[in-house]
Amino acid sequence: MNKFTKPGLFTLLLATVVFSSCKKDYETIQSIDDAAIKAYISKNNLTQMIPDPDKTGFYYQPTNPADGTYFLNPDSVFYDITVKSMQTGTTYLQSPANGNLGTYVGYLSNFFQSSLSTSITYNIPALRTAALSLKPGGSARILLPSYLAFGKNGTGPIPSNENLDFTIKTYPYRKQWLFDDDKIKNFLAAKGLTATKDPSRIYYIVNTVGTGDAINGVESTVNVKYTGRTLDGTSFDSNSSGFSSTLTGLIQAWQIMIPKFKVGTKFRMIIPSDLAYGKSGSGTIPANAVLDFDIEIVSVTN
Repeated sequence: MNKFTKPGLFTLLLATVVFSSCKKDYETIQSIDDAAIKAYISKNNLTQMIPDPDKTGFYYQPTNPADGTYFLNPDSVFYDITVKSMQTGTTYLQSPANGNLGTYVGYLSNFFQSSLSTSITYNIPALRTAALSLKPGGSARILLPSYLAFGKNGTGPIPSNENLDFTIKTYPYRKQWLFDDDKIKNFLAAKGLTATKDPSRIYYIVNTVGTGDAINGVESTVNVKYTGRTLDGTSFDSNSSGFSSTLTGLIQAWQIMIPKFKVGTKFRMIIPSDLAYGKSGSGTIPANAVLDFDIEIVSVTN
């Protein structure tokens, strides 16, 4: 007896359709992302992209200088990063122009804070893997699937399930202060300025020699007029009417340089980042920013 009656056959066909639909709905994010990245590589002729050694799903292309030794996990790495959408080309994140990012290579997978303006830490091992394929001064392009980036939740300007095109550019320095010193020397040369280098590594130019009271030390309270700029000339703070503070309440560079002069002195100083706001930055001042100050010492209370 034929058990496949018309209602039974309809039920079987319906189940087949539903099962096929479910299979389609549950296609993994890994397979979806991988197909999208392979299509992106093909469309843009990125033939030098290679899959990561552990086959986790990202692709990368290192470009290195001829000389130097490869980064190791304990090494410091100073770098800039750009993060773009693979789908639209939108730039989501860009390192600040007047600073640079920096950490140990072994910690590079912890992507957070100044990069994303958030206190949340995101674990992105692809960044460390790419850096370990570089020498200082090298760069790498990384095609990162969403599940190895910011996932279904996204973050900041980055939407859910977004495949990303990262670029990490490293600098040929093993110490931030060496990088800063070259930034300052290049800045002075470009501006045609002649400055004196203090033993603290601060460069300064005296415009007016003061003849007033000497400043006894960092416990003194000074009144100063000032303008602070980043190296591209952008002013981040100024006070033309006079600002009073004990020197101990000010950045280290001010504590070092102001007591060297008498009241009435007008001088300019270009400050390495570690004597200003360091790797944390402050407000609109980015991490590892070299700063340029004009200062007039108005008065002192010793």
